[in-house]
Amino acid sequence: MDLSLTDKIAIVTGSSRGLGLASARALVAEGCRVCICARGADRLTEAAMEVEAAARKPQMVLAVQADVSTAAGVELVMARTEETFGGLDILVNNVGRAAGADLLGTSDAEWQAAFDETLFPAIRASRLAVPLMRARGGGVVLLIASIWGRESGGRMTYNAVKAAEISLGKAMAQQLAPMNIRVNSIAPGSILFPGGSWERRQGADPKGIAEFVERELPFGRFGRAEEVGNVVAFLASPRASWVSGASITVDGCQSRSNI
Repeated sequence: MDLSLTDKIAIVTGSSRGLGLASARALVAEGCRVCICARGADRLTEAAMEVEAAARKPQMVLAVQADVSTAAGVELVMARTEETFGGLDILVNNVGRAAGADLLGTSDAEWQAAFDETLFPAIRASRLAVPLMRARGGGVVLLIASIWGRESGGRMTYNAVKAAEISLGKAMAQQLAPMNIRVNSIAPGSILFPGGSWERRQGADPKGIAEFVERELPFGRFGRAEEVGNVVAFLASPRASWVSGASITVDGCQSRSNI
């Protein structure tokens, strides 16, 4: 299926590994020009090479070293993308992190960091993206949330910020529809990829993780990052023209919610 994404311009935040990297690869493989960004220079360089390898032609990838948990970092990524590619059609808000433990064991600073590093980057990037998308007649904003934003589960801070992202996506979808901008969130389940938390847990406790897979994952395996990236590419495309305000699970029926 041709997704009609040739020469569309996309930004994927937090794209040096995992779901962000897979999303960038899926978009560039469909013909998009893609800006990837991350804080670490070395890993960003490696990621740029991986994304370029999936591109249909040269000069389709821009790598910007930036900390998008800061307003200045988001502004830099947007400015470099507009300067290099001439605008923006697709924004994938992927960056995020949430530390902490239970209610009594999580400090104010950890709660604040969870929102600063997950929700606020999505708010700031989306706010800056809208004028660029309006200038091109519309666009698509996607937020990489989690099944643990749709129902209870996971670390408290993570649960809260991912639920906030899903709510933000719904509100933005309704506000931005008159501008021909679609907004959706994507809710992955447990995804295994190099350098990710599940890989670390698997290395530390292989027996416990094997039991988790048998107990919680009906297909008997973790999801793969590219399985999320493929959904990102579809939702970013005109093929999903009547999908907006939705939260799409990509979890191999791991979650329990009926909606």
